[in-house]
Amino acid sequence: MGTKVKEPAKPRDKGIFPVIPLRNVIVVPNTITPLLVGRFASIHAAEAALTSERRIICVGQKFNTEFDEDPRAKELYRMGTICNILQVLKLPDGNLRLLVEGVHRTQIEQFRRTKNYLEARAFRKDKSITGDKFELEALTRSFRKAFTQYVKLNKSIPEEAMIPLHESSRPDEFFYFALANLQIDTRRKQKLFEVDDLYQSVDQIFKLTNEEIQILRLENKIDGTVKNKLNKLQREYYLTEQLKAINKELGISREEKTDLLDFKKKIEATPLSPEARIKADEELKKLSTLNNFSPEYSVVHSYLTWILDLPWDEPVLKNFTLKDAENILEEDHYGLQKVKERILEYLAVVKLASKVKGQILCFVGPPGVGKTSLGKSLARAMDRKFVRLSLGGVRDEAEIRGHRRTYVGALPGVIIQSLKKAGTKNPLIMMDEIDKMSMDFRGDPASALLEVLDPEQNNSFRDHYLDFCYDLSQVIFITTANTLSSIPRPLLDRMEVIDIPGYTTYEKTQIALRHLIPKVITEHDVEGKVELNYQQTTIEKIISLYTREAGVRELERQIAKILRKVVKGVVERKTKSKLTIRPQDLEKYLGVAKHLYSEVNRKDAVGIVTGLAWTAYGGETLQIEVIKMKGEGKLKLTGQLGEVMQESAQAAFSYARLHAVRFGIREDFYKNTDLHLHIPEGAIPKDGPSAGVTMATAIISILSGNKIRHDLAMTGEITLTGQVLPIGGLPEKLIAAKRAGIYNVIIPKKNDSNLVEVPQEIKKGLNIILVDTVDEVLDKALIAE
Repeated sequence: MGTKVKEPAKPRDKGIFPVIPLRNVIVVPNTITPLLVGRFASIHAAEAALTSERRIICVGQKFNTEFDEDPRAKELYRMGTICNILQVLKLPDGNLRLLVEGVHRTQIEQFRRTKNYLEARAFRKDKSITGDKFELEALTRSFRKAFTQYVKLNKSIPEEAMIPLHESSRPDEFFYFALANLQIDTRRKQKLFEVDDLYQSVDQIFKLTNEEIQILRLENKIDGTVKNKLNKLQREYYLTEQLKAINKELGISREEKTDLLDFKKKIEATPLSPEARIKADEELKKLSTLNNFSPEYSVVHSYLTWILDLPWDEPVLKNFTLKDAENILEEDHYGLQKVKERILEYLAVVKLASKVKGQILCFVGPPGVGKTSLGKSLARAMDRKFVRLSLGGVRDEAEIRGHRRTYVGALPGVIIQSLKKAGTKNPLIMMDEIDKMSMDFRGDPASALLEVLDPEQNNSFRDHYLDFCYDLSQVIFITTANTLSSIPRPLLDRMEVIDIPGYTTYEKTQIALRHLIPKVITEHDVEGKVELNYQQTTIEKIISLYTREAGVRELERQIAKILRKVVKGVVERKTKSKLTIRPQDLEKYLGVAKHLYSEVNRKDAVGIVTGLAWTAYGGETLQIEVIKMKGEGKLKLTGQLGEVMQESAQAAFSYARLHAVRFGIREDFYKNTDLHLHIPEGAIPKDGPSAGVTMATAIISILSGNKIRHDLAMTGEITLTGQVLPIGGLPEKLIAAKRAGIYNVIIPKKNDSNLVEVPQEIKKGLNIILVDTVDEVLDKALIAE
């Protein structure tokens, strides 16, 4: 009896199948597609299919959501493809690589979720043919030709892909092949896939293919246009050239670019000078021919930006009254009457005249006397923008005139930058520390300032970066310096110097009470939280024992130190918030007194005399000491004396030898006596001729044995004939004497005219003795035995 062989079961076209949701890809019938499966549910769905008939449904996912790892049914399309799993490769990371073959289109009726994966009840649903078969065939042939052309134009699809689809391919097979290889959005593909009628499906994909062919032809045309222009140096600009070609095809001209259009509008709207307008138009034309990625493009762009950011409009002159200006000066500064008077004279001329030339002011004085703040007050009084430049340490001419644009990172000089910052053509520019500039191989900035500060030239100032003339004639320039000795003469000749002497103790006291104490409280933000009252004697003691300066900066620091210690005590609940600072409290807050002026001799002595000196930081007292010893008539000088001061000592020694008999000195003293002249504080260099009378008095005192008055200070240059010549820095020297508690001061009679200009507050309480000769000095200084 024969055995009947059982035939293998035919694969099902409907029923329940495992589901693999797909992202950004579509699997269609009659195509083989590789899939990388990594999601937990998809891996289990594939494994379930492998244990049965190796069939699975591949369906598209509408969009990525927060449930992307395990999408829900409503996020999946209802039209998918039943696929056979041809190959499986398990990767080391647990993922699966599948090779699936689309069998036929399927309609999903219902999704079901098992423990580990998603499955669906589905049935086969092929595309239907409702119209004329001949029309469908004709449409398919036209579409086949169009798609062949599409493959040739699209270099990403190999032409070998067309070989399997010979002329006898069915319309539905060719449709699915084309749909799989057409490079369009997945959603559009899904829409075509879901169309039931085959004729409509082919018709719609035919139209899409023709659109893509037109786009590909245009892309190839653009590529050809660009590649013909390219060479080895231009390859980096390929993408930009493509954009240009696209703009040309779309009819967009170069002038319609955003930057060029903005620059063109601004240049037309800005009232540039004729020379600046020519430059701007030239640079704009150059910019229109440059590539965005060219280094020259950024240089030209920055240059045009600088030109248009500068102030070009004629400023409106603000109206001000001299009374308001005087009130502002009085409110901001105490004392300085001569300086204020000169500033008000200047303001009166500015108010009356439309344009003011030759009015470059230079405030000269020690640090901390208010030079910079005077400039701020002047700007406030005139209602002008204030810009401060610090020239200390500037040694490159390009800092003033700017760098030429040939250099990488070139910028305009500080003058042009200040005008841009101010935003107006008539600001007040204060050039601080003009005496601190230097020069090296890069040029001399002081020489560059000659044009800036010359009213006859600065209406056509040429910055190297801008390379055209710019009018600075409406700018008010104020300069400050500590000393005039280091300022070149041609530069100094262009400025009117206003000396600002140091403050007297009385002035410092008033400044502290009116300005410094409120300022310190405001800066520390303790207003209303701590209340400090200073007795006037307390401020005077701080000035005399804890500061030594012409200005008030150190005084401000000491006041701030007291405030911090009081605040600390208030926070720790050791001090009351309302407190009066008395003189006896200072040692607790500031420590031991720093300056007792012990270097000034406080008793009459032989060979010891107090001189007066001028420094960049104000006046100082000099204690000059001379001793004699056996020797050969030599004069030894110590204390780091400069060459001029050494010559003054030699002149004093020669004068003493010449007139030895008159002063009761042995005529041959020089044969067996050496003199040693010393000025203490040897680490500090000293120079100048004004200590001549002081050294002569000390030498004659030691040789004659006559004591010198300790309550007397002196200054003056001497000649070999005994004449006393005028000196400089008279206000500062008088302040130094007063500060040291010396109220009898000998000065040259030829300084009488300068004495008139010294403020009365400085002269008050001083016995100023005017002398013409050394004999008069000795008559006042020596105590006859």
